[in-house]
This record gives sequence, structure tokens and C-alpha cells, in this order.
Amino acid sequence: MNSYLLVAAGAVLGACARFFFTHLSSELSHHHGFPYGTLFVNVLGSLLAGFFLASTQPEADSRSRLLVIVGFCGAFTTFSTFAFESMDYFQAGAYGRMALNVALNNVLCLAGILGGGWMARQ
Repeated sequence: MNSYLLVAAGAVLGACARFFFTHLSSELSHHHGFPYGTLFVNVLGSLLAGFFLASTQPEADSRSRLLVIVGFCGAFTTFSTFAFESMDYFQAGAYGRMALNVALNNVLCLAGILGGGWMARQ
């Protein structure tokens, strides 16, 4: 039961942080344009996950991993929103924006995992 509470606590914080950043991005862009907020949370969440995975030991830090990676990062990053926004571009015929969104989210999130791991080892 304790594991579920750790995941739930992290998820509440992650979901609130995601809402804050995506709402801020939407307000700054006046609800038009590229989904920078989704890209930002996906890249930052990947960076955090990479850093945390590289700087903790699986056995010794399983509770903190549940809180930070499964709970916080799981709720903070948002693949479903990324997929929706990409398909929205596709249906609107904005193939260039769709391709840019797919490429940036995949490349930058993979770089975030690598970068986070590198930072943890420094």
C-alpha cells in the first residue's frame, strides 16, 4: 500500500506541474501555434528521469524511484497529449508542423534521458 501512496503523491505533484507549464505556454502563445508546453514537459521529464535513474541505485532507492519516476515523471510527461496534438496537425493538413512535433519530442526526449544520466555522473 505504501508504494501506491508514493506513486499517488508523485502523480499529484507531476500533474499539477504539467498543468502549470502547459497552461502558461498556452497563455503566452495566446492559445495559438506550436505546443511548446507539451514539448517542454516531455523533455524536462525525460531529463529528470535520466538524471534520477543514473544517480540512484534500483534496490536502495526503490521508494524514491516510485515517487519521482513512476509518480511525478509519469504524470508530468504526457505522451497522450503529444499524440493528440500531432494527429490534430495531421487532420488539419499541417504535415510540416506534425513532423516537427514528432521529431522534436522524440529526439529531445531521448537527448533528455542521455543528458540527465550524464549530469548525474558528473
